[in-house]
Amino acid sequence: MKLNCRHGAHVAFVVMLMVFISCRHSENYSTLAFLPMKEYQLSFSAKNHILDNNDNFSSDDRFLCYDTRGTVFNNDIGNCKTIEKIEISTGTETVLYQPQSITGEQAAPGVGAVSYHPIEDKVIFIHGPLVDEVKERGYYGIPNRTGVEVSADGKATVTKVDMRDVATGRPTISGAQRGGTHRHEYTRKGNRIGFTYNDLLCQEYDRTIGYMEANSAAPEGYTHYFVVLLKPAKIGESKPGEIEKAYADSWVDSEGKMRAFVGKVRSENGIDYQTDLFVAHIPDSVDITTATSGDAFTFPEPPKGVRISRLTHNGSVGGIVRGSEDGKRIVFLTKDENDISQITVINTNGSDLSDNLEMTPKVLSDFTADAESVRWHPSGDIIFSIVKGNIAATCAKQGKDFGKTIMLTNDNLERVQMVVSRDGSLLAYNILKDTKTDQNEMRELSQIFILELEMDKINEAFSK
Repeated sequence: MKLNCRHGAHVAFVVMLMVFISCRHSENYSTLAFLPMKEYQLSFSAKNHILDNNDNFSSDDRFLCYDTRGTVFNNDIGNCKTIEKIEISTGTETVLYQPQSITGEQAAPGVGAVSYHPIEDKVIFIHGPLVDEVKERGYYGIPNRTGVEVSADGKATVTKVDMRDVATGRPTISGAQRGGTHRHEYTRKGNRIGFTYNDLLCQEYDRTIGYMEANSAAPEGYTHYFVVLLKPAKIGESKPGEIEKAYADSWVDSEGKMRAFVGKVRSENGIDYQTDLFVAHIPDSVDITTATSGDAFTFPEPPKGVRISRLTHNGSVGGIVRGSEDGKRIVFLTKDENDISQITVINTNGSDLSDNLEMTPKVLSDFTADAESVRWHPSGDIIFSIVKGNIAATCAKQGKDFGKTIMLTNDNLERVQMVVSRDGSLLAYNILKDTKTDQNEMRELSQIFILELEMDKINEAFSK
């Protein structure tokens, strides 16, 4: 896809440099203030409890959902056997879904990357071919999976979400996909599901992004109508400004009108690539059925009216991008002059080429090690991140404390896959811990830990 952009690399560099200097406090990881919060281990059973950077808290924040990949054979989702939940107040674990499975280098069905619905008591996750479908579909793989919803009451009520149709002798069924959806994410209102997508029929195209929603025109036996939001350029054939790959995406707003993503885009020299921040805009008037599903030789096209905007041009964007609760800002990671990933925010309608400094990216951090797993607090005033395995809280509220960071943990533990509760009172994440197995052996497994946030103390610490 070709995007119009203003030439002015020198102007962009000057603007970014001004923002970089004016918005960051002179702080680094080793000199930041430390404000300890209560932390405790929630899970203890002899299995992995993988949170996977999804929306793992239930709508009432009573439970966390997770998958158990890596418990058997290897860490691939194909060998994951169960989708589960854990009650935060008691640590009680419940298996939500456990299909018949095949374990090994060739595995099925493959289930994982689970997220809770924001309102209803159900979860969504990746699902590969059932064991009795392997002869027809093959084993689990990136272009061989769909989304499945399961009730979170323990009764394992299954709902098939997106249809997979890989027939080559006719056009793809309208509203069906032809490969694999991944990292399914509900909007905060639950009306749409976003995802990344890999096509099986046209493998000359790289990963892209899309969304689906419940629709009466959905393929028979499935609840949702599938569409892509971007048709990328063919791998290796892009022109300057064209996107070849879209990924690391998340909803910006609550209604699902904006989905931000990282785009691998051809540089202006026509040779190199860079990664920048983009937003797919879905208008109120969109008719999802105007999308084209394609055929064996034709890649799907997005619905009419979908528009892509480019917010950065410096080519150093990384991490999973995240929209604030009010949908007005996006947080992402950018590399600084020392090649360290720093927390960066921008207005949803902003650009690093804007003449209005308020619309340009603001680099908030000055860490001496990479920031990871950036997440907004629901208030929009704080951005959490992980730095060298520890939890950092950075002020994102305009004013004198903007960009100030305090550390909420300070040790040698390796925290990963951080998620924030819906009410903003808890953080959850994984830490590898030695765990005794049923065979009375010790094994390092991913356990869930909780950090209780005292927001009054955090806000007070920012003002000091």
